[in-house]
Amino acid sequence: MSVLNSRKAAIVGCGAVGSASAFALMQSSLFSEIVLIDADADRAEGEALDISHGLPFAKPMQLYAGGYEDISDASVIIVTAGAGQKPGETRLDLVKKNTAIFKAIIPEIAKHNQDAILLIVANPVDILTYAAAKLSGFPENRVFGSGTVLDTARFKYLLGEHLGVDNRSVHAFIIGEHGDSEIAAWSTANVSGIPIHAFCEMRGHFDHEASMDRIAEEVKNSAYRIIEKKRATYYGIAMSVKRICEAIVRDEKSILPVSSLQKGEYGLEGVALSLPAIVGKNGIEGVVPFPLNEQEKEALSRSAATLRDVIAQVMDS
Repeated sequence: MSVLNSRKAAIVGCGAVGSASAFALMQSSLFSEIVLIDADADRAEGEALDISHGLPFAKPMQLYAGGYEDISDASVIIVTAGAGQKPGETRLDLVKKNTAIFKAIIPEIAKHNQDAILLIVANPVDILTYAAAKLSGFPENRVFGSGTVLDTARFKYLLGEHLGVDNRSVHAFIIGEHGDSEIAAWSTANVSGIPIHAFCEMRGHFDHEASMDRIAEEVKNSAYRIIEKKRATYYGIAMSVKRICEAIVRDEKSILPVSSLQKGEYGLEGVALSLPAIVGKNGIEGVVPFPLNEQEKEALSRSAATLRDVIAQVMDS
């Protein structure tokens, strides 16, 4: 077992998501050392230099480009490497390209460090989280994906806008796949403990079904809309990475909807998807028992089936 530096992170993949995540983490002061790794060594070097030149305005730290040998003492390894999502392409369209990339990357990570937490951010994140868990041999509590953390943030943001309240007072989750079959868990949504429909009526909104459909669709299509307009999404997911890393480094035991291998919750097995989980210094401590209505349970089962079909196609190839 290697001795890990709890203040060191590695980011594998220096595209838009990886570099934005490095920038967000530099500003957060969570880590005193970050190494950037990319198949394009010049890209990693350029991103490291660019971000490092702002360090006089931040807290002291080391941020540099390196190789897999530099990850041996990293406590958190963030994997953003993979082909990007193109306009008109679904997250699941990416799966074969990015699974092939993971079959090269993950064993290389495991060769140099078997004790870190592996945080998967590349898309389709649920399939790649499953692949990373199987390819790395890591304990499953230490391999998880960013999942629906960003989708949930989008959900809270849109509900806050709809209701004219601080979105931090909105408590609601997107669960299941990070993608087209994701589920808005309306049955438990609330604003500071007040059920969502009751709060809507307090604010003069009574057409619940239409508003629910509109907001859920807007959350689901947010990435497609951004990609159509600026070709990629990276700021929101970078802030999601920072939030997850906060929970790990500070051992916050925060409840976040990260993607993890399911162990029978709601009858789900053989798949990675997002449910609220307790996240701390050892990774996932457990999935939170989360009350769903029958319609949501059925939608979650369908989401899992969609993912399981894809896993069967790519993990056997």
